[in-house]
Amino acid sequence: MQASLIAFMISLVLSALLLPWLIIWMRSHDEGQQIRDEGPKWHEKKSGTPTMGGTVFVLSAAVATVAICAYKGQLPKTVWILLVALLGYGIIGFLDDGLKLFFKRNLGLRAWQKMALQLLVAAAGIVLLAASDNFDFALYLPFAGVVKNVALFTLFEVFWLVGFSNAVNLSDGLDGLATGLSFIAYGTYAWLAFKSQNFGVLVFCMAVMGGLAAFFMFNHKPAKIFMGDAGSLALGGGLAAVSIFLSRPWSLLLVGIVFVCETASVILQVASFKTTGKRIFKMTPIHHHFEMLGWSEWKVDLVFWLVGLVGSGIYLMIWG
Repeated sequence: MQASLIAFMISLVLSALLLPWLIIWMRSHDEGQQIRDEGPKWHEKKSGTPTMGGTVFVLSAAVATVAICAYKGQLPKTVWILLVALLGYGIIGFLDDGLKLFFKRNLGLRAWQKMALQLLVAAAGIVLLAASDNFDFALYLPFAGVVKNVALFTLFEVFWLVGFSNAVNLSDGLDGLATGLSFIAYGTYAWLAFKSQNFGVLVFCMAVMGGLAAFFMFNHKPAKIFMGDAGSLALGGGLAAVSIFLSRPWSLLLVGIVFVCETASVILQVASFKTTGKRIFKMTPIHHHFEMLGWSEWKVDLVFWLVGLVGSGIYLMIWG
């Protein structure tokens, strides 16, 4: 546990030192987030806020994880696969953010380009899993029990990584929202890893939490910097990978309940509008719906964080 706390502190200190520099550099070069017209009109005042802050806490977490695991002489393939998920999806987000900022392509990567890269990272994870020791590709299916099937596990792993990387991305629409939700989720998995004595996963989760703790100091309302896709995609991919390595993938449905609801709101909204011409929500993802009802950003954040805590708490009480 002590080593994981050191990983937390290394990541926190690195992020806290580097984020002010990134904010200053982006402001001096007049590089900032462009707010899309589809969002709430009052978000337009956020236009120009520095972004890509996720790059800092993702790299800080990776450095802290490798440093502590190497120092302890425990750098298993598990850790490398977790870092592939975190850094791989972080790089995709970095490319997407970079195209928007530096090349003035408003939508960044095209949808098919982003999806292809996300699938590529997930495939890389499968290849590394196949090369790792004692991984039996077992997947628990409700009402069917544990099923050992490489093809089924591969499809599930790809869906889980791609799905949750995008789910966290959809939740990153308010100051501090995705940061707080991710901190809660990674904290839950850190506790589960500690209980199961999974050193590599514990250090990884604590390192990510350290970076998020530092980032929150600059990302809470009013945000001085946004994480961008470089952070949100990486956080989602990392969460999915952690849940798989702890053999608790379905836990994300409760631990990440807000991410699930944010994604479901978008799917339902699109399906309803295309089939009936009517919208279910005032705006999606669902955090915008509550904004449109008159909730302040802080109220949405606090309520959604509470829901995330309750979801994690219920999971730990029943299955922890």
